[in-house]
Amino acid sequence: MKHYAAITALALASAAMPLHAQNADGQDNDAKKFTLHGSLQTDILTAASEDNKIGTGTYDDKFMTNTYAELHLLNKYFQAGARLEYLDHPLPGFEKDFKGWGVPYFYIKGNYKWAELTLGDYYDQFGSGLIFRAYEERSLGVDNSLRGARLALKPFKGVSLKLIAGQQRYYWHHRNMDSCSPWTYGGDLELSVDQWVRRMDESGTRLTLGLSAVSNHKGKAEKDIYSIRPTGETDPATGDDVIAAYKLNMPKDVAAFDVRANLQKGNYNFLAEYAWKSQDPSSRNSYIYKRGKTLLLSGSYSKRGMSVLLQAKRSEDMAFRSRSTIDAITPCYINHLPAFSMQQTYTLAALYPYATQKTPGEWAFQGEVGYNFKRHTALGGKYGTNVKVNFSNIRAIDQHVDNLNGGELMGTDGYKSHFFKFGDAVYFRDVNVQIEKKVSKPLKLNFMYSYQRYNQKVVEGHGYDAIKSHIFIAEGKYQFSPKVTLRGEAQYLHTRQDQKDWWFGLLELSVLPNFMFTVSDQFNAHVPMHNADGSENEAGGTNKVHYLMGSVTYTHGAHRLQVGYGKTRAGYNCSGGVCRYVPASKGLQASYTFNF
Repeated sequence: MKHYAAITALALASAAMPLHAQNADGQDNDAKKFTLHGSLQTDILTAASEDNKIGTGTYDDKFMTNTYAELHLLNKYFQAGARLEYLDHPLPGFEKDFKGWGVPYFYIKGNYKWAELTLGDYYDQFGSGLIFRAYEERSLGVDNSLRGARLALKPFKGVSLKLIAGQQRYYWHHRNMDSCSPWTYGGDLELSVDQWVRRMDESGTRLTLGLSAVSNHKGKAEKDIYSIRPTGETDPATGDDVIAAYKLNMPKDVAAFDVRANLQKGNYNFLAEYAWKSQDPSSRNSYIYKRGKTLLLSGSYSKRGMSVLLQAKRSEDMAFRSRSTIDAITPCYINHLPAFSMQQTYTLAALYPYATQKTPGEWAFQGEVGYNFKRHTALGGKYGTNVKVNFSNIRAIDQHVDNLNGGELMGTDGYKSHFFKFGDAVYFRDVNVQIEKKVSKPLKLNFMYSYQRYNQKVVEGHGYDAIKSHIFIAEGKYQFSPKVTLRGEAQYLHTRQDQKDWWFGLLELSVLPNFMFTVSDQFNAHVPMHNADGSENEAGGTNKVHYLMGSVTYTHGAHRLQVGYGKTRAGYNCSGGVCRYVPASKGLQASYTFNF
């Protein structure tokens, strides 16, 4: 607790610490003026109680917290910063690898004219992230920042060059055998062609070309990997096939390349991007020597009252990881493949979120059309009506294996695949229809229907290969006065698979400028009961569970405090196609954020 108190005091004490230097005349000099920025975020679970109905498990700590405090000092030519993380008594789901505290992120940055140099920890992304994306997502436990050097140059008009080198973060490690890899190198070049062609610039046409390269130097193999297979010889004594173990030759360097073009013209936007990765045998692809590749196409059109989006992506063996033998879900990924499915915000619509399948790969399609029916029309009514339809279809890629080595893939070039052919499995499919309608000046209504088909076996590794669900959502917002607004949600999910039907209700009262009161209940009428051996008891399912939650939120300036009590359902938390399992919990929850 003394460490936690010290972090809080440090951030609060820094709230009013603008630093500046003055010149000889006593006037501020922008080149010498320093300012201090920072933030504090702390999420707390206390007074936790065990609940067998929702499967909370046992709690070793009475007070659990994930706390982050950041400070950044900067001026015109210089910037430095650090982040202190305190997870010595972490929230449920963070116990195994996140436990600890320290300063895992710090940097200094200098810039002058067209050059910028960063030393220390940093985040960055090349293009869409198909071969490199270093980022942080605390709710998912993702932080794959690089510690090393980053040089950004803009030496000529329309030319942008970035060079990176560093060691990837792996929880609390960077450099020992528990870390991801010794070094990752890369470069990214972007050319803004429209800045060189006057006619393109004058007509508002923007064309950007990009080229990226990344190399992951694995150095010494983490451990020896062997493939056991027949030698083709027969034991003369027994007549049996002779079996031998072959040591795999693991590559010390894995390279990846990316080319892309982005064209914008008026209301249109087109993106084409292709990425390629060299042989990269790992635990994720069963140690095959297959080259990875991804093609991404995206086109959009938008004008006032209308928008259209079409996207397609084919990826094959594109899990680019700096550590080959790791089996954990999120750490050590160098790249990121965006999920081509709707990012749901409603609770039940997000009950079965999709995670991008980097291995063996996927065919993914997404489309979205939005249209605003004008006011004083048959469908628009007095205030207009907004309708949005979104769909996605994500399937397996084609895979076929020659009957060599008894069908054993390990240590071979792996499967073969026809580019335009789909596999048999459907990973995810959904159709979403949203209607937003303003009924009167104080009343707004939102309605949503979503059909989802979710392959639980592929995404989660267990369960059903097709959970088909129908989700109905109604939301209303009524403004009693400029300061008082009441919002309510009613949601229903119907499925015959997995945990069957769910209901969700929420009431939220906002009292500006400071308070918000929320009460919600998530209710499952059928929670499977299990036998002693862990198998599901088909005769069970009468153990109904309510996930009640109540909270109060107070906001004042840069401060936001939320305190609530209730139950949290176990499930997957996802963002951008990256998912993490969150266990069930019950207790007093508090969240505080402060920015200055």
